[in-house]
Amino acid sequence: MPQTSGGQAPPLVLTIAGSDSGGGAGIQADLKTMLALGTHGMSVVAAVTAQNSLGVQGYWELPPEAVRAQLDSVLSDIGADAIKTGMLASTALVETVAEALADVSAPVVVDPVGVSKHGDTLLAPDAVDAVRSALLPVATLVTPNLWEVELLTGVKVVDERGLRGAAEAVKALGPRWVLIKGGHLPGEPADLLFDGETEHRFTAPRHDNRHTHGTGCTLASAIASHLALGADLPAAVAAAKDYVTGAIAAGFPLGTGIGPVDHAWHLRPPH
Repeated sequence: MPQTSGGQAPPLVLTIAGSDSGGGAGIQADLKTMLALGTHGMSVVAAVTAQNSLGVQGYWELPPEAVRAQLDSVLSDIGADAIKTGMLASTALVETVAEALADVSAPVVVDPVGVSKHGDTLLAPDAVDAVRSALLPVATLVTPNLWEVELLTGVKVVDERGLRGAAEAVKALGPRWVLIKGGHLPGEPADLLFDGETEHRFTAPRHDNRHTHGTGCTLASAIASHLALGADLPAAVAAAKDYVTGAIAAGFPLGTGIGPVDHAWHLRPPH
């Protein structure tokens, strides 16, 4: 008789984001990160991009009903232990996703994607209000970079002293926690995690490697993965930061532009 018993399912993480045809960011980066960290990744495709190492050549949103159907399929049958959102592109998609996530009990990590690594806009200007009013209030954690902080709040951060003010401005929009990513500031990279009362600061070495495509997607997915694995939020951020720092250090050239971080860096044998 054949054996029919299987293994136990790992923690479940759902990404709601855009597809990156070059494989370095978006849903492809999310799923690689989730697998590398020992979780089962699932995906709701909200947009399709044509992109490579040189930039984004175009993107196409999926209809809101297609996004909602994917969400309903996964959440009604499989469920999720953590959820991550990335590129949502339009007001209709932001509102569709926010409505679906309002009733979930799993932690929601929102990466408020506004622009690509190459400077290509990935969020319609009129959708910024929907991110503020609909998506951030359902977020357990939001992970804006400095450009996204300015887009959402008007606060411009020029040095590490401005991180707390930026965190307070984003926190006022409704998420339970805020992680301000200060990697583009001068000096040692510093990120600030804030819940309205307590702040946690995270530093990491700066690696001289231009191949950093997918960093933001990877960090948010790593945080969601560690939350699904049972870590509290500060511990999940710390573990995710360690993973991403290693992935940046191992980032590799791809095509003729900016290559991706290496999502499998800690799984490869040492040279």
